Amino acid sequence: MKKTLLVIAMLGLVPAALSAQTVVEEIIARVNNQIITKSEFARSKDQLRDEARQQDANNADKLYTDKEKDVLRDLIDQQLLLEKGKDLGITGDTDLIKQLDQMRKDMKLDSMEALEKEAEKQGVSWEDFKQTQRNQIITRKVIGEEVGGHLSITNEEAQKFYDEHKSEMEQPEFIRLSEILVAPKPTTPPTSAAADPNASGTSGQTPLDEAAKQAADAAALSAAEAKANELLKEIHDGSNFEDVAKKSSDGPSAADGGALGVFKRGQLAKELEDKTFSMKAGDVTDVIRTKQGYVILKVVDHQQAGIPPLKEAMPKIQDALYYEKLQPALRTYLTKLREDAYIDLKPGYVDTGASPNQTKPVETASAKESDAKKLGKKKHKKLGVL
Repeated sequence: MKKTLLVIAMLGLVPAALSAQTVVEEIIARVNNQIITKSEFARSKDQLRDEARQQDANNADKLYTDKEKDVLRDLIDQQLLLEKGKDLGITGDTDLIKQLDQMRKDMKLDSMEALEKEAEKQGVSWEDFKQTQRNQIITRKVIGEEVGGHLSITNEEAQKFYDEHKSEMEQPEFIRLSEILVAPKPTTPPTSAAADPNASGTSGQTPLDEAAKQAADAAALSAAEAKANELLKEIHDGSNFEDVAKKSSDGPSAADGGALGVFKRGQLAKELEDKTFSMKAGDVTDVIRTKQGYVILKVVDHQQAGIPPLKEAMPKIQDALYYEKLQPALRTYLTKLREDAYIDLKPGYVDTGASPNQTKPVETASAKESDAKKLGKKKHKKLGVL
């Protein structure tokens, strides 16, 4: 449904006389009741250039040139998707909290305040950073509901993709592991009050002190083994491995449910390799003694060398076909959104996603003050991402 909107008669500068405090910015596009400024356009191009350098420093200029023409199109796309998100009641608030917390964990930061400081170190306003993340969440959800949710992949398409890409699917044998580590926690035994500096041992300890320390270490090791066996019994009795790892593991991977990552042959100690590579996905080892203490390992995934059968490759094939279909479907959807919207560009700027069926806005002169207020809100923003 087309929305009835008031649009400024002329694209260009908001008159400085509107407010002595207003920072004048050039408006280069209007998307319904939202505006895109020249400074936003410039920031997006700078970000694109940085991404091109990170992707391929040797061909950064070519990568940038290939995509630079679509920068304004992408800004318009985002505004259309955000407005659709409002229509659908998508706020992204809950997902934003989860996403920020995951970013904090990935960066190994101990608090959200530390993440905020990291953002500000890079010259990014915390509120603007959160808004950028929220916008990304909303646009992803809209695309998922309005476009991705309507895509289907047939068995014939999956078989054809598999036959045409078999050589690309060949892989070495690997396993994906998770762990629960129980580290010994020795208590410091009391030292002899009458330590003889001439007695054997280190740091003035008497043989009695040494014996007490060894006994404490042995007791801690025994307690760790007993605890590890208790945890293994919990898992055998039906407890979720990842939940037990989060609650009881002493390893650095505990917060991630014990996830250790992927290992190929030759990357693990021989004893561990012999045990784990002989197991199937979902299998759990017995308690194993290591330098750090006692570990329980779970083989989350075990892929054999060679070309996987179609059934095993299906999830990756579906993902590949999904994204292959998503791009043209999304472009069609965004074209339709353009045809249901009022979009106006300043002369000299081009929307490469424009539809010939778009309606030109009805121009009036009554919305200048509204645009000036929007610009006033934007004047202190520093946009960017970590």
